[in-house]
Amino acid sequence: MDALPVFWFIAIAVLWIGYLLLEGFDLGVGMHMVFSTRAEKDRRVMLNTIGPVWDGNEVWLITAGAAIFAAFPHWYASLFSALYLPLTITLVGLIVRAVGIEYRGKVATARWATFWTWMIGLGSTIVAFCIGAALALTSTGLPLDENGNRVGGPFVWLTLPAIVGGLAVVGFALAHSATFLALKSDGPVRERAGRFAARWAPLCLVPAAVWALWVQLRFGGTPLSWALTAVAVAAALFGWLQARRRREGLAFVGYAAFGFAGAGAVFAGMFPRVLPSTIDPAFDLTVWNAASGSYTLGVMTAVAVVALPVILLYQAWSYWVFRKRVTPGMIPDAHVVLPAVLRAR
Repeated sequence: MDALPVFWFIAIAVLWIGYLLLEGFDLGVGMHMVFSTRAEKDRRVMLNTIGPVWDGNEVWLITAGAAIFAAFPHWYASLFSALYLPLTITLVGLIVRAVGIEYRGKVATARWATFWTWMIGLGSTIVAFCIGAALALTSTGLPLDENGNRVGGPFVWLTLPAIVGGLAVVGFALAHSATFLALKSDGPVRERAGRFAARWAPLCLVPAAVWALWVQLRFGGTPLSWALTAVAVAAALFGWLQARRRREGLAFVGYAAFGFAGAGAVFAGMFPRVLPSTIDPAFDLTVWNAASGSYTLGVMTAVAVVALPVILLYQAWSYWVFRKRVTPGMIPDAHVVLPAVLRAR
């Protein structure tokens, strides 16, 4: 049995989990900017907590998609063609969110700031929901024929598992980002985020728990997947208790551990399938029939062994550099910067 396809399935699972953990609090901060406060300075505090890292966190999404393309081309072809519409919507959400983050501070008016705040929040919600729906479908199944082609119309993907997965990632992003904001900010933002993490975060995590259990029951589960599910439940309870005690660092660790173990339970539960067929189990795409050749996987492994530690060290260093809390006193008042010619007059 070739070990390389299994290695790359695990690697892709790790990439997706890394994306959910890192981009998860980015997306959640964007959503919190809309409904948690109307104070402009508080919104700027929120935005500055993710300002140095949000675009780096998105690299995990690109890397996960590229790894699927190279290591499992049949998985990539079936998944991306079957989910062409939601993935296009995801791309639009990513663009709107990125433009909102970059453009929000370009004009010092309340209308401008409010408009781009809503674009950031809307884009973040769309991305979280669509990514969750896509991952839920790749773990529970799509109507695929013997050739890996989608059977049905453009909205055949819009099923109950897709909705549960979408709500799962939205809910996890809200809970995870609440502990992140409580850990990375001070003042009113910190207080509101701490209260949210203690009161509402457990409810936000319920769809993710349902998704993990759905996969276990759908495929029977394995000792590893059931163990990870139990760890996820224990981590959520730990994070909630620490949030109630206002131990922000431990609360962040608890909810992050829930995301790690819960997503790990999903991937472990679906293995060796990478994209099940809801028409006939014989049409399932697995790590064996969807993988690239041994030579391709070998070259990818050699490159990953060299490049991945460097990338991880660089990203860890960036988080260390920007480790301090963002306080309201760090945020200057909004002002208009005049061109040099006008200032000279």
